[in-house]
Amino acid sequence: MSNWKLIRLNFGQTPAHFGEVGIGLEESRERVRSDTLFSALISSYARLFGTQKVEELLGNFQQSPCFRLSSTFIYRYQKLKYTYYLPKPLAFPKKYPIGNDLEFTKTYKKLSYLPLEVWQRWYQGEGFTDSDRLELIHTTNKTAKDNDPLHKAGTFDYNQAFKIDKNPKVAIDRTTRSTNFYHTGFVHFESHPNEDKSKPENHSGLYFILHFPTTNPHLEKEIQATLIFLGEEGLGGERSSGAGRFKMEWLDLTPEWKKVVQHQQSNYCLISLFWDDYDSISPELLNHGACYDIQERGGWIASSPSGYQKRRKMVRMFTEGSVFSACPQGKLANVTPERFKDHQVYRSGVSLSLPISINS
Repeated sequence: MSNWKLIRLNFGQTPAHFGEVGIGLEESRERVRSDTLFSALISSYARLFGTQKVEELLGNFQQSPCFRLSSTFIYRYQKLKYTYYLPKPLAFPKKYPIGNDLEFTKTYKKLSYLPLEVWQRWYQGEGFTDSDRLELIHTTNKTAKDNDPLHKAGTFDYNQAFKIDKNPKVAIDRTTRSTNFYHTGFVHFESHPNEDKSKPENHSGLYFILHFPTTNPHLEKEIQATLIFLGEEGLGGERSSGAGRFKMEWLDLTPEWKKVVQHQQSNYCLISLFWDDYDSISPELLNHGACYDIQERGGWIASSPSGYQKRRKMVRMFTEGSVFSACPQGKLANVTPERFKDHQVYRSGVSLSLPISINS
């Protein structure tokens, strides 16, 4: 029997730095993708349980993944309600008026993430409705009202959950003592206390979905302990400055989420990155209306016994929101640099996806 968990990461007023390949220290994303989250998890797991245990865990992944995790996404807690955002699938939802969307297509295309309520209705429920079309038109014309269904669900509030600032910093050369002035981007999540101190504060943070294909209480406890430890150490960059620290909530799925993961459909939308050997990808996976995007993933090895940094090999992965006609599985990609002998380095392309119905 499989087991699903919803993990919330509450950063409070602690900033975080989530970099991407090629954007430099000056920029930061608002979330962490599944391969980066997996690497941070495995690194913390090794520190907690030792080299032998982590080698056994990675060995199991080579045969059959003992868990799958999504990328992190934004959640908001407002007015005693949690709103979870999911990536908008790259395929149109059921009943979407293809060819008759000129009045609102720009507004629709700007929606990269949807509240779970809207996501479920569009891609697992009744689909796109005429009232959705009218509200998008009103939004385009700036005549929409706050109590309109899409607005009330938080469809257009994604960017209000966080802000990204650039903080000035100074680097001092150890040899010449010369200085170099630069900026580093940090993401700050909402953290506003209510006037009524007896109620939880309004806030935002990150969440991800964790799926254990078979029930394994011992492994679940180890992963839970690892996430607590990771929260104390910090997720992302600039951890030496205290960035990225969070408090973790280990939760069962709500009824709404159970309905989403148990839904039966013939198409699947990625909520993680996905990678497989080119020769191992079934041609049928990329046919029959598949819609996908691909991104290069790279980066540096966080640490090594020899004490020097090396850049990992680059791999190209399918991104979140990609849609396939079959459930993609994925595997670990060996990204060990040439002449790096300390240990093997992997990037996770093990995928997690949700069933959806799309416009045919």
